[in-house]
Amino acid sequence: MCSMAMASDIGKVTKRPLPRFVSMKAVEGNVRRGPSLSHRIDWVFKRRDMPLRVTAEHGHWRRVEDRDGMGGWVHYSLLSGARTVLVEKDMLQLRSRANPAAPVTVALEFGVVARVGACETEWCLLRSGGFKGWAPKARLWGVAPAEVFN
Repeated sequence: MCSMAMASDIGKVTKRPLPRFVSMKAVEGNVRRGPSLSHRIDWVFKRRDMPLRVTAEHGHWRRVEDRDGMGGWVHYSLLSGARTVLVEKDMLQLRSRANPAAPVTVALEFGVVARVGACETEWCLLRSGGFKGWAPKARLWGVAPAEVFN
């Protein structure tokens, strides 16, 4: 992360920043009303690698939400630290460099899930379907605006 989180923004279980982004490791994951198996299942996430935002921690459970703000509690074993994003613009052009004038390597459809290799201030390096390239961070869901990493 590019900035230090305040003490109140640190998860009590993992000591990692809150909120933060993760992805679905499992093909399917129950989303519960509370942080235990005794809580009702409200729905099921059914998209492996889908980016999710962790907003709270309790024991082995993480409260997550998707791009629409829908979510609940999922067991940590269903989540991965691997970074992915959802493409938020139809036919988003990936470029060979983090530059709007760089050659286009591929265009991705709205809703495609792509793996993130690195993020700079305004651009992220993505991989999807055997292609890779740089995309404007503002066109992606799954990375914070100020987040920089490699």
